[in-house]
This record gives sequence, C-alpha cells and structure tokens, in this order.
Amino acid sequence: MTKPLVIAIDGASGSGKSSTARGVATRLGLAYLDTGAMYRAVTVAYLDSGVDGTDPDAVTEAVVSARIEIATDPDNQWVRVNGRDVTDESRSQRTSTNVSTVAVIPTCRVNLVERQQAIIAAASGGIVAEGRDITTVVAPEADVRLLLSADPEIRMARRKLDHGGQIDDAALRDQILRRDADDATLVNFTTAADGVVHLDGSHLTLEQTIDAVVALAEQARADRGEEQL
Repeated sequence: MTKPLVIAIDGASGSGKSSTARGVATRLGLAYLDTGAMYRAVTVAYLDSGVDGTDPDAVTEAVVSARIEIATDPDNQWVRVNGRDVTDESRSQRTSTNVSTVAVIPTCRVNLVERQQAIIAAASGGIVAEGRDITTVVAPEADVRLLLSADPEIRMARRKLDHGGQIDDAALRDQILRRDADDATLVNFTTAADGVVHLDGSHLTLEQTIDAVVALAEQARADRGEEQL
C-alpha cells in the first residue's frame, strides 16, 4: 500500500504559505490543513469563554475543552467551534490581535499539535499542512518539508491584500511583527532545520512558488520509487 504523501510548509505570517499550500493541494489532489486557522479557532473559543487572558491555566482549559472542526478541502475552507461556524470571525482583527495569548502557552500548543497530527494521520489520500513549527514539531517525518520566507515589507503588503486593504498600517505591523516576536520565544520559523528546504518567495509569483513545491513533491515520490504526480 502506497504511503500517503505529506507536505509540510512552515513560514512567518504573510510569507505566502497558506496560498502556496492551498495551490499545491489543489493541483495534486491532496487534502489541506491550515494549522493557523486552528489557532484562530481556539482563540475564538478562549474569547467566547470570557476567562482572564493572563491566567494560562484558564486559557488552556478553554482551548482543550473546545470542539474544533475544520475543513480539509482546499477549495472549500470553513471552521467551526463547538458547532458554531466561525470562519469569518476567526479572521477578524479582534481574533488576530488575541491569537498570541493562546499561541505562547506551551500547554495550548501541545493540545493543538495533537489535534493537527490526528488530522494528518487520517488523511489517507495525502495532505499539505502549513503553519508554524509544522516541519519540526507537527510533521517532522513529512515527505517534503519547506520553510517559505519573504521580506517583511512584502509580507505586510500581502497580508494587507488579504484584508482587502481594510486594515491600517500600524495594526498590520503589530499583527505580523508582534506575532513573529511572540512565536519566536517558542519556535524557530526563520531558519530551516536539517532536512528542511528553504525557499525565499519574495520575488516569486504564486504560480512559481507552487511549481517549486510540486517539483519537490515529485522528487519525493521518485525517491520512494513511485510514479510522478
């Protein structure tokens, strides 16, 4: 039986990993997991709970007890928290501003890693998973492990486009650079670990970036003695 192909893409906020991962999954007919969406979802759960954000035990309890459902179809993305659709709410500025409260708590990260690994293991047809520490902690045995980077100004421009231009520069800078600083206290997403390919997408189009990842996937399949994708 052929082992399902697993592609893991790491990178800082705005590096293009989500668009790249969705594009690769669509082109190769694989499932897609946005682990960042899971962090945003449990942030909604934490905010819904009304617990004190300075109390890590209370935040952890809100996160661990939350029932999270997330789509793995790259062309139809949604996320639910305790049965409620929070797809739009999870991408609001309020959620983005508070996601670091959850992300910096080690016990919350452990819980999310376990959830993410379960989704990857259940993807019998293969999966592209993207997010912070995906290549080293969540899926260190992935067939393709990629660290995608981009210059900070380019990252901020891309994220502003994601918001339809409806976000001021100060809030955008805080959202990206502060998240980088917060996450850097727990994970390394700026330097490629051993066995992880580094790709600077600053001056690549989305299609060129997808092409590069697909080429890596084809090489991984060839190394396993399988036919090209």
